[in-house]
Order: sequence, then C-alpha cells, then structure tokens
Amino acid sequence: MSEARTEDTGGTEATGDARTTGAAGGARATGVTGDARATGPTGAAEDTAATTDTAAAPTRPRRRQARGEARIAQLLKAASRVFCTSGYTAASTNAIAREAGVSPGTLYQFFPNKEAIAVELGDQLLSRWRETYGAAFLPGHLELPLDRMLDATLDPLIEFNCENPAFTVLMHGSEIPGLITQEHDAVHTTMLTRVETILTDYLPSAPPAEITRVAMMIFILFKAGLDVIMAHEGDEREAYIKELKTILFRYLEPMVCDATGLTARPAPPIGR
Repeated sequence: MSEARTEDTGGTEATGDARTTGAAGGARATGVTGDARATGPTGAAEDTAATTDTAAAPTRPRRRQARGEARIAQLLKAASRVFCTSGYTAASTNAIAREAGVSPGTLYQFFPNKEAIAVELGDQLLSRWRETYGAAFLPGHLELPLDRMLDATLDPLIEFNCENPAFTVLMHGSEIPGLITQEHDAVHTTMLTRVETILTDYLPSAPPAEITRVAMMIFILFKAGLDVIMAHEGDEREAYIKELKTILFRYLEPMVCDATGLTARPAPPIGR
C-alpha cells in the first residue's frame, strides 16, 4: 500500500506539471490513470497500453483528413473531366462519381450537389490563375522589346488554359454558379488594369480612354485566339499560338513606333 500511495503522490505532482515535466512527468501521470483501474503489475501493464493508445489517438484524425483530402482531389479531377466533356449544365453528380470510380453516396459525403463541386473547383482554378497572371505581368517584362514581352506575358497564360480546360468551361458558361462568375469578373478587372499599366509604359502619351480601348481589344483578341488554340493540339496548336502573337504584335507595334518615333518593322518569328 505504501508503494501505491507513493505512486499516487507522484501522479498528483505530475498532474500539476504535465506540461513541463516531460517524459518522466508523463510516466507518473500514467500511474494515476492506472491506479483508478488497478494496482500492481497488472495495472501498470494496462497503464502502458492506455498511454500508447492516448499517444496514437491524435494521428488518426490526421490520417482520416488526408484520406478525405485525397478523395476530394479525386472527385474534383473527375468533375473537371466531366465538365469539359459534357459542359456544366449537362454534367451530373452521378456522372462525376462514375468518372471518379466511387459511388454517388461517397460523393455526397463531401459535396451536397454539383454546384458545390463547381464552386470548389472554380476556387482552386481561380487561385492558380491569379498566381499565373501574377507571374506573367511582372514589372521586369516592361523593359523587354515588344515581341519578347508578348512571349513572356502570353506563354504562361496560354499554358495554364491548355493544361486546365475546365477553367474556360467554368468561367464562361452561361449556367455557371454566380459566385464563380463574380470572382472571375473581379479577376478580369484586375488583369485589365495590369494590361493598361503595361500599355501606359509603352504608350506614355496616349490618353487613358485610348489605353482602355486598346487593352479591351487585346483581351478580345486573346480570348478569340485562345479558343482556337485550345481546339487544336501538337504542332497545330503551336502554329496558332504563333499566329496569335503575330496578330497582337502587328496590332501594337505601329502604336509603339508612333509613340517612340521608331520605324515599324516586320513582325519577328515570335515564340521561336
């Protein structure tokens, strides 16, 4: 009994210092838990098992969370493929579950409906799109000649869209959830401002209204060219990328030459 009382005392002390006593304090605190169930060697063995279970318990939710995140990623990839194949309106949760290789019940554990899937996927794509155009519109690009500036700016934007075709589906469809289109409109406005900033540097004497018109035309030309680019693959895609850059170069260079007094020259072999 004296030994049991000694463990009790140690346990009481360990309880007060549980955050600071370290491994030794933790061992004494375990003794208190054991005393509540049994004393002697059998109780100590139970204590050890309880301590092991307690130490392992926090890792289980993390493993479940990781599995849940992996399942969400799997469902979003499947949704991306279904949206690209069928369009947002014709897509269904059953089709997305089938594409992901899971049951509809599994899908509903993570998303209540198709709109929730689209919003989550749209959020992820918009976040990556912001990173992409942030890298495309770097201040250092303003110091480049026009043809090289077009390469540096357009290449990452085109690459992102080609690698993420669901982005176009979700950003421009007529039946897309309003939250996605609102955020896309905000991103569009930010990008338009970036383009206007670049144009102002190249055309310092142009009035603001002209800068805005030119920026809008660049957006329209880029969107039209991007649609054609994404409809092709391989060498044909590369050829259309070059065509788009040539169009934008020939549209912008006369303005740049007028602003700087330079003589216009033929469009270079952009992108090579």
